[in-house]
Amino acid sequence: MFNNKTGRDAGSTPTPPVPPTVAANGKRGMFSVLGADVTVTGNIRASADLHIDGHVAGDVDASNVVQGAESHITGNVRAETARLTGTIDGKVVVRHLVIERTAKITGDIDYETITIENGAALDGHLRHKSPGTLKIGDPEPVVAKAPDQLLLQGDVAA
Repeated sequence: MFNNKTGRDAGSTPTPPVPPTVAANGKRGMFSVLGADVTVTGNIRASADLHIDGHVAGDVDASNVVQGAESHITGNVRAETARLTGTIDGKVVVRHLVIERTAKITGDIDYETITIENGAALDGHLRHKSPGTLKIGDPEPVVAKAPDQLLLQGDVAA
């Protein structure tokens, strides 16, 4: 049993891992990770899956978002699917959404399907959308209000 020279002790070179296959949408099964020590100021748009453990001050737009329990996003989150476990201050628009017990979300949530674990903290409106009616693609225009004026994205104040 132990004297058999097959396997790792046989002197053979291990075979390299098989590269990921290309999916129909052009993705290669890839994902991006923002580690716990990373702070991003600005919007993030990812065509691959995105795992966030750090802090983001800006909007997040990806096909699949996984948020770590210690992460914090100050901005809107838009995705086809998302598993949220950290803190979000902003609107969430996700087709298939899972909110875990450690999540703290302050903002409105639009979804087609949702799972909320007992213990999650939500402060906002939940809006169910019928399948096929939720628009994930382009973000809604940003409207900023100054004390005495209203500025729309792209306008220049004099």
